[in-house]
Amino acid sequence: MVRGMVDRMDVSLVVVAYDMARELPRTLRSLSREIQLGVDDIRYEIIVVDNGSPDPVVPAVDGSWRVLRMPTPSVSPAPAVNLGIASSRGHLIGVFVDGARLASPGLVRASWIAASSMPRPVIGTAALHLGPDLQSRSIGNGYDQGAEDDLLRGIGWEDDGYRLFDVAVFAASSQQGWFGPLAESNALFLNRDMWQELGGYDERFRLPGGGLVNPDAWARACALARADVGVLVGEGTFHQFHGGVSTNAPISPWPVFHAEYRQIRGRDYEVPVIEPAYLGTLGPNALSLLQRSGLATSPP
Repeated sequence: MVRGMVDRMDVSLVVVAYDMARELPRTLRSLSREIQLGVDDIRYEIIVVDNGSPDPVVPAVDGSWRVLRMPTPSVSPAPAVNLGIASSRGHLIGVFVDGARLASPGLVRASWIAASSMPRPVIGTAALHLGPDLQSRSIGNGYDQGAEDDLLRGIGWEDDGYRLFDVAVFAASSQQGWFGPLAESNALFLNRDMWQELGGYDERFRLPGGGLVNPDAWARACALARADVGVLVGEGTFHQFHGGVSTNAPISPWPVFHAEYRQIRGRDYEVPVIEPAYLGTLGPNALSLLQRSGLATSPP
């Protein structure tokens, strides 16, 4: 609930975290005003929803993020997402369902500009994995938290966050990059009215990690009446290795996830077919990633 003009924000960023003492500080750093570019004229807040971490997340001393604690933690992030949305003060609300994902440095500004140009914005971007391959595969070749720490130290990502593209690959949900079908966005931005219209994340998804709750939210948002779907090119979120339920699982949990989806929706899951507006700029690091991936650099 917005409590008054003095409390209003342009953008709220809702970040859900569980037991991410290593990863979350980097995620929050990537979303900070020191790293995000062109945000001097944007009022934004960061809300961390701690979903029952053994070592509770601590609020920022300088107020750069605040922490909400789930009264009844769940293995699914859906209730935590909805608590964060309900507690936010922004006109535009971006959800990071996984607090282990670093943001590219233009994400906040690009989302705000895109949403400001659309009556009914649904804004997303590509998901990527840090490391030489999808983490479910690179784990078998010795990729772990230590290797990732060395990788991030080696590129100096805090000096230039776009260097993250140099050490990442597109996630399976974004396997064709920005210009292919996106199965989900791990930074999903809707305005407040549209989040209410969507009903937030569906709390019937109760599997660890939420199963297909995030792809479901993206598909439902894209299907809202008169939705203005925008995909931010040249931006992205970068998954840090943390033993995630799906991203770091050597055996795919897809059959279990899909069974729950079918039980809830009564049909098979399908990647939404959309014709989005492509917004943003492909900088040299992002363009290099497309070339290394053998992908086209323009929409089909």
